[in-house]
Amino acid sequence: MAPSLLARLGTFFYVVHPNSTTFRTVEEVPNYTNEAVPLFIAFLILEWIVMRAKNKKKNMRTNDVLTSVGHGVLYESVGFVIRGTTLIGYDWLYQHRLIDLAWDSPAVWWLAALGIDFGYYWFHRAAHEVNIIWGAHQVHHSSEDYNLSTALRQSIFQRYFSFGFYHPLALLGVPLPAMLVHQQFNLIYQFWIHTELVKDCGPLEWILNTPSHHRVHHGANKWCLDKNYAGVLIIWDRIFGTFEPERKDEKIAYGLVTQPQTFNVLYLQIFYFRAIFEKALSMPTWGDTLRALCYGPGWVPGTPRLGDPSTFPDVKAPRPKYDPQLPLWHEIYVVVHFVAIMVMQQVFVAQYATFAWYTVLVFIFFILVSVGIIGAMYDGWWWAPLVEAVRCASYVAYAKNYPVTSIPLLDSAILAYFALSTLVWTSQSLSVIQATAKSSKLQ
Repeated sequence: MAPSLLARLGTFFYVVHPNSTTFRTVEEVPNYTNEAVPLFIAFLILEWIVMRAKNKKKNMRTNDVLTSVGHGVLYESVGFVIRGTTLIGYDWLYQHRLIDLAWDSPAVWWLAALGIDFGYYWFHRAAHEVNIIWGAHQVHHSSEDYNLSTALRQSIFQRYFSFGFYHPLALLGVPLPAMLVHQQFNLIYQFWIHTELVKDCGPLEWILNTPSHHRVHHGANKWCLDKNYAGVLIIWDRIFGTFEPERKDEKIAYGLVTQPQTFNVLYLQIFYFRAIFEKALSMPTWGDTLRALCYGPGWVPGTPRLGDPSTFPDVKAPRPKYDPQLPLWHEIYVVVHFVAIMVMQQVFVAQYATFAWYTVLVFIFFILVSVGIIGAMYDGWWWAPLVEAVRCASYVAYAKNYPVTSIPLLDSAILAYFALSTLVWTSQSLSVIQATAKSSKLQ
């Protein structure tokens, strides 16, 4: 039975009933995250409308939103194929559990909820305090805006670093289905706290992670760094000394301390790993090489494990944002292009089990190019029109022989759109090539 709208909305705030969210087998566990996608989009649109009504367009820029959603599409496109690999060995540990609890016991449900949140706190803290893990997690902090789309800016590598943080729950008698349920609820809850529209939640601020607390976490200001790691319960930060309240007298500058000037999704996913390994290879001793990988991002020889805060850049708001613009027709195309990608991705995720492995790989590569080309357009890369023409032509060559969805009319509409796009971008790429050749002759 399809969940009601109210039930789906409840997952955003962890307002769910244990009886209806407890399962015996992994196969019975719903994909709550995928079910939440329509509401993700609806809330994004609603926030966009409210932001413009409040004349806060600069807090929700189209280029930044599309980049964030692009990360989310990439995350799901890569993750659905190898989902669950981070929990290898969990069932084996469960067979050696120290406590034997009934799978449908309310105690198991609550133990899983608290255990997942506790494990997330420590994993999230490690993602900030261990440089190699920060290399993946920095993607989530790379937006200079703070809105609901920021929640979708996820790393395709981060999940693999979480291995082991949740496995102790198996020894406490938490079965894998309960683990998978609460992992999803914990992630979905964190969507709504990525907004500037909710200022204060009153007494709930003492217990729950709220937009106010999480705004601090996303700040590049010195006082915001390495604070408020909570997923759902802010009590972990209060207990372990990492809590910092939002300040009324100082605005937050969002993003990374050293902000990369690009909207290239693929680059943002991997660029920091290069910096990490360059730092590690520059160290004079093997010990310092390992420390460069395993200590904090701000560590240098002679400083504490997390570095010396007095040497960190003192970022203040407002700071100039990277904000390249496209012509209106171009931006409309990019938005429509993005909607088409999301529809195709959702359809493919629902049907991927029926496809051959090479078809899945081709699809992932197509999504990589589709998402990457948007950033290339905003960054002004000269070859972007040519790659877009090839991408559209490739889709036409495939889709004219093989249906992509189960709806013939929708397939025909998407095919016509891509065919027209092929002509437009071929024309644009020829213009760019001619202009480049002319410029070279003049030089």
